[in-house]
Amino acid sequence: MHKETVIKHSTILAAYLLVVWGFYRFLFKLPEEIEELIIKPILWLIPVFYLVYQEKATLESIGITLKGLFPSLYLSIGLGIVFLVEGFVINFLKYKGFGSALSSNTNNFLTSLGLSLATAVSEEITFRGYLFTRIERAVGKEWLANIITSVIWGVINVPITIFVWKMNLSAALVYLVLVLFFGIGSAFIFARTKNILSSILIHVFWAWPIILFR
Repeated sequence: MHKETVIKHSTILAAYLLVVWGFYRFLFKLPEEIEELIIKPILWLIPVFYLVYQEKATLESIGITLKGLFPSLYLSIGLGIVFLVEGFVINFLKYKGFGSALSSNTNNFLTSLGLSLATAVSEEITFRGYLFTRIERAVGKEWLANIITSVIWGVINVPITIFVWKMNLSAALVYLVLVLFFGIGSAFIFARTKNILSSILIHVFWAWPIILFR
């Protein structure tokens, strides 16, 4: 795969997501089940798989593989616990506590877990599986590719803080910093395992409490 092709595809995908997903958040607010199970896979994953097809690359190139399965499980569970705590911190910032949010959602455990898994699959395949691997190939440095990908990941999360959650400025900034740290951690683990399952499981740990307490 030529470096120019990698740069071109990564730039197109990042710009597409920033524009299309930003406008979607601004214009629409559908039920979360529809957004995460239907809309996001269509808008995020179809372009990714199309670019992989255009590159004549394999699914393994975006981390869809059985290789390194058990190390992925160990690492993702270990770091996932850290991000689980981070997810609770985010909810504390959103709701100024846990009481009312928890009491109104105790019956939604499995639903929230399923939604967090669906979200993780779409977002991790797109960002860590595709963008991170392609940017790393283009710049030649893992740490730089991690930072670039995580910054884009953070910017993608800006619209939801403004248009959906309507956070105040200080809470939004804290949330986006935590999102950035998560992105760096997820890409770091993925770079070690080369298996997207590790990033997906970490994302589930992180996103589950965010969805549970909505």
